[in-house]
Amino acid sequence: MAHTQKYDSVLLIGFGGPTPGCCKKYEPCPGEAYCFVEGIVGTAPSNAERVKEVASHYVALGGFSPFNELTFKQADALEAGLKDRGMDVPVYVGMRNWTPYLHEVIENMVKKGHLNILGIVMSAYQSKSSWERYQSDVESAIETLDSEPPTVSYLDSSWYNKPGFINAIADRVRTACKDMHGNRFDKATLIFTAHAIPQPAAKYSPYTKQFRETASIVAEQLGKDFNLAYQSAPDNPTVPWTAPDINDLLREKGKAGVEDVIVAPIGFLCDHVEVLYDLGIEAQATAEECGMNFIRAETVGAHPEFIDMLADLVCEKFQTEEENG
Repeated sequence: MAHTQKYDSVLLIGFGGPTPGCCKKYEPCPGEAYCFVEGIVGTAPSNAERVKEVASHYVALGGFSPFNELTFKQADALEAGLKDRGMDVPVYVGMRNWTPYLHEVIENMVKKGHLNILGIVMSAYQSKSSWERYQSDVESAIETLDSEPPTVSYLDSSWYNKPGFINAIADRVRTACKDMHGNRFDKATLIFTAHAIPQPAAKYSPYTKQFRETASIVAEQLGKDFNLAYQSAPDNPTVPWTAPDINDLLREKGKAGVEDVIVAPIGFLCDHVEVLYDLGIEAQATAEECGMNFIRAETVGAHPEFIDMLADLVCEKFQTEEENG
């Protein structure tokens, strides 16, 4: 019997980040980061200072974000992992807020004959902004097509507590702490972070519960107690956001006499501005002001165990759909 499969391609769906170069929107060029942030925050004059402020975070990192490059590395690794499992399926990357935009990528996929797409939302935890919004953007991208629309199904996000994700996080923490000798690791305070979301959104989504469960399982594997913190909330929001903020928690730990703090950004799947600036610059400065040694673990990125887990889940999804006809 010939082997058939419902899906013909995989699409990683990400937030996006500015790349090196110029968006050619203004003269003189303010850099892609400015146009990227403006596209998210808005072009109203009242937003101008906020755009400049956030864009400056990218400037401090060299003017761009490695987000896109790192997501493509995840895609390449996943495609290779699928091929190792006997599935010669292309893996594409589409972004919500920057090139390659979702509508561009989906149009290209359709031109290549891919009409049965398995989408993977690159977010570990579910909320309206981190899950439903991505699916809505995919639907909007499909509506722009003049050709036959593809069918897009999704890999569910229940992998937040699976061994591949957990093991990859634990390994990143151990690697970050490899130079902590004696009982310093045992005494250090471990803090897990995720992007803050509005409290009303948190109330009606599994986001915070999933975040806590991941943290609890990783901490158990590491043999440590843990703290949860949120990061990257906007200044002066109109509604309260999830708390405590990482900087507030760091100040609290400093007052308590903590000497070493380990921060693991488990709400992010690759290093980008929220990790590199909000933690690597701002939070580190806060910790140092409080007299603490700051150690940041890397995100899972293309860690082999994380990629293997995704590949296994994709294979299971393909097989399930085949069995269901």
